Amino acid sequence: MDATLRQLLESIKLTPSGDLQPLSGGDIAAVYRLETCQGEVVIKHDDAARLRGEAEGLRTLRNACAKLVVPEVLGLADGWLVIESLDTLPGPQQNAAALGEGLRGLHEVIGDAHGWHQDNACGLTPQPNAPLSDGRAFQRERRLLPLSEACYQQGLLDSQLRGRIERLAEDLERWLPDVPPSLLHGDCWSGNVLTTPQGPALIDPAVYRHYPEVDLAMLTLFGSPGEAFFDAYWNGDAPTDWPRREALFQLYPLLNHLLLFGAGYRLAVERSVAKVEASS
Repeated sequence: MDATLRQLLESIKLTPSGDLQPLSGGDIAAVYRLETCQGEVVIKHDDAARLRGEAEGLRTLRNACAKLVVPEVLGLADGWLVIESLDTLPGPQQNAAALGEGLRGLHEVIGDAHGWHQDNACGLTPQPNAPLSDGRAFQRERRLLPLSEACYQQGLLDSQLRGRIERLAEDLERWLPDVPPSLLHGDCWSGNVLTTPQGPALIDPAVYRHYPEVDLAMLTLFGSPGEAFFDAYWNGDAPTDWPRREALFQLYPLLNHLLLFGAGYRLAVERSVAKVEASS
């Protein structure tokens, strides 16, 4: 076992009773399960700055999410993160209504500005979070324009599609109202939502403050949490332009997937742009 990890475990009074066991889902960080005399824990090994951001995000969510399960951070040191291991239930047993109520509660935690006090990462992509008072400007300057430029520089966007994204970004003030910035999970795709005996759980956050629909759009990007989720989340007050907001806020993660995984996501980016344009 790595000496730094061993020292970290000793400092938090955990005694290993087995070897590190690799877990699936470690495409970015190396993720392990470890049996200790005090119980099972999950251990991540990755870039130290990225793990510091994840640890802060987990702590922030635990303090804010009274109705959602978030694993406790047990220890952090020099590229190693030790967190609570959650008991998960197999199969599609998610309580969609509880997830909707829990996310609504999270999004009711309001901050002073869109962004976060430090940058973090969405997957392997650095995520700039320098705060801005206007959400439209934040979406444009911290999300859409940097990623579209990065994709263009890698030859993944042509000048025409990049131009459409830039025009869309510049047009946000015309139709998207500014809102108080909600606390977000920030990477709320279905793989980061677990089912536990205590209820829905969130893992692997990339927290910042922005439009609440950001988390919802990420949750519907590769499927849907279902009607019960939305009934509980909206509580009878769904915005009439939700389909347009959904397409807008899916554009950033789709550009991120395009940058990370290649041209197979270009058509999805173009479809998202077209949906936003068609609603004008």
